Parts: sequence; structure tokens; C-alpha cells
Amino acid sequence: MRDFTQDHRWLSINTATVRKQQGAEVPLARIIDQCAERGIRAISPWRDQVAAAGLDATARQLRAHGMELSGYCRGGFFPAADAAGLRAALDDNRRAIDEAKTLNAACLVLVVGALPGALDGTPHYTDLARARSEVVDGIAASLEYARQVGMPLAIEPLHPMQAADRACINTLEHALDICDALDPLATGATGDARQAALGVALDVYHVWWDPKLQQQIARAGKERLLAFHVCDWRLPTRDLLSDRGMMGDGVIELKKIRQWVEAAGFAGYSEVEIFSALDWWQRTGEETLDTCIERHRSVV
Repeated sequence: MRDFTQDHRWLSINTATVRKQQGAEVPLARIIDQCAERGIRAISPWRDQVAAAGLDATARQLRAHGMELSGYCRGGFFPAADAAGLRAALDDNRRAIDEAKTLNAACLVLVVGALPGALDGTPHYTDLARARSEVVDGIAASLEYARQVGMPLAIEPLHPMQAADRACINTLEHALDICDALDPLATGATGDARQAALGVALDVYHVWWDPKLQQQIARAGKERLLAFHVCDWRLPTRDLLSDRGMMGDGVIELKKIRQWVEAAGFAGYSEVEIFSALDWWQRTGEETLDTCIERHRSVV
């Protein structure tokens, strides 16, 4: 396992971690500068932040700092109430793939969606099997275009608590079953077997509890492990969406999971993704980033 104690070369910051600070929305350009000032070499920005900053302007700023993208957030949300909605989702995912390519992201992360309308409290249907079928169809259609432009897609399985509203793919095993069905040879757009065209984004917040986790990480291997997200599970968790803990402040066995991931061949960034309305979003971005660096070295 790599030694993170001496530097933070392999630390990435998902920009959700510092986008809301002390009640204010922080511009993406400022987040990029704050990371660069601290020698953080990679980020994973969200599409709405990039849209606000400008796609080309963001790409120029990243190049100026020599900064990489460990991923791009996010595509997905494939299920819909009708055919027009399904088509709109595919069109939006095509745009997300193009944006990720422009920014030279390592992958486009897919939060696949679930019961359409559930986020607003009024699902259009409650057939979870239908939603899962529409997810598979949507990924298959998006994968065809992603292969053409050379942008890997990373399915992110979400904790079962979010099966109704955000993602109906809830275990690493299920995500890998879809990968094997749609991309059986695990090859990229140019036939390169070192990185699959379709893989997974492994977020410890969502999968740490899974009794099959070690087995399924080994199954994924370096070809399918496209992104690795870290944070912690607080006790008590005051809000299941926006009360993630800083690494070391919860019960997730971070070093053990990273050992499994690296034993499977993953050698990329550990991406910090923390939604923390009651704690870290109440602090300054500088304090949060400095703590991310320290915890990356000491507990990840």
C-alpha cells in the first residue's frame, strides 16, 4: 500500500467539500486557486459549478495550475416518467461526457437515478425494477458515445437509503454486474485493456457496510476501479445526506479499504467528498482543505 504520510501527492478534492463555506457559495475558480496554493494536484468539480464558471475558462485555469481531474460530477439520472424524459436524460449525459472530455477528466461519475420525481417527493411510479431497467438502458446508450470520445463512465453505487430517490444501484456487486453485461471485455474506446470503458466509482460512505466489499473490490480489479472517494460515517449521523464526517471522525476502516483497493490495482487519487451542512460547511475553506491534507496523511 502506498505511503501517504510524507506528502499529499495522491489527494484530490471533490469540490462539494468546500463549495459552501459559512453560508456562502464559493466560486469554482476560488476553490481551484485554494487547492493549487496548497499543492493539491487534483479536483473533481460539479457540472453546475463548471457551468457558472464557464467550461473553457475552467479548462484554462486547470491547465495553468497543472491540475488534473480525478473525476467529473456527474452524469446519470436516467429513469424518467415517459419517452421524452428518457431522451432528455440521454441528451444531458451526452453533454456531460463532452464536458468531461474537454476538462480531461479521468472519468464521468454516474449517479444513476431512481424513481423519477422522488427527489421532489412525488414519484411518477414506484416500480423499482423498471427504474433499474431504464438505468441499464441509459448506461448502454451513453456508453456507445463515451467509447467514441474516449471518456470512461464510472457507476457509483449509493447507500440503500438513497435507493428511491438518487440511485437504484446500491451495491458494488450490482454495479459490477452491469459493467460485465455492457462492457464484458473491460476495454476502453481504443481497445486498451488497462482501463475499462465502464467501471465504478467507489465511495466509502456508500459501501463501507457491505459484507461482500473486499470480494467485490478484488473482482473489479484495476480495470474497473476508476475512482475512489473518502470521508467518514459519523456517530450519530444527524442527516443521512449532508452529515458526512471528515476522515478519522467516524467508524469507516479507511486504511483497510484503501489496502483492498490498492491490492486490486488501483493507483489513483483518494478523492475527499464531504457533504457537511452542520460542520465543515460552517468553517472556512482554508481550514477544511488544511484538515483534508492532514487527515489524508494520517488516517487515509
